[in-house]
Amino acid sequence: MTRRFYPAVLERGPKRTFGVWFPDFPDCVAGGTSQEETLERAQTELARAIYTLAEQDTPLPDPTPMEKIEIPKGCDFIAFIAIGVEPPDVSERVNVYLPRQLIERADKRAAGLGMNRSSFFGLAVSSTLARFDLKANPGLDSAIAIARLFPGKKGLRPAKAATGKRSTKS
Repeated sequence: MTRRFYPAVLERGPKRTFGVWFPDFPDCVAGGTSQEETLERAQTELARAIYTLAEQDTPLPDPTPMEKIEIPKGCDFIAFIAIGVEPPDVSERVNVYLPRQLIERADKRAAGLGMNRSSFFGLAVSSTLARFDLKANPGLDSAIAIARLFPGKKGLRPAKAATGKRSTKS
């Protein structure tokens, strides 16, 4: 899913505080002692609200156009803002039957990479799919494609070429 932007209302609260609320998510509010802190908390709360809906298999609401937002009486309005959020790709539990020795090898490799079994299987499937994608896009170096999928993971960097330099084909 692509990034979505939801409108929010930034308002003044009591005693030099600020608040943000989202018309499309009535229970999603955030507050702070500075505008920056409040906006940061608002982004976190919006992400949490969207993740909760995704876990419940509830479709996300369409963002309300800002011109249709009604400011309630008593609101010390400062500004309309739009906060962007990436809808999550919720994990799904699956049962897979594999030979015991293969699972042991996978667990050993996962531990060596500082990963758990589920993360390693996700990496293995993503890597395999990336290799299949290479057939459609042969100019893409598979090691670089995989490293891009999992930045910062040890052992997932492009292999060293015979010259001792890392391959940087793209």
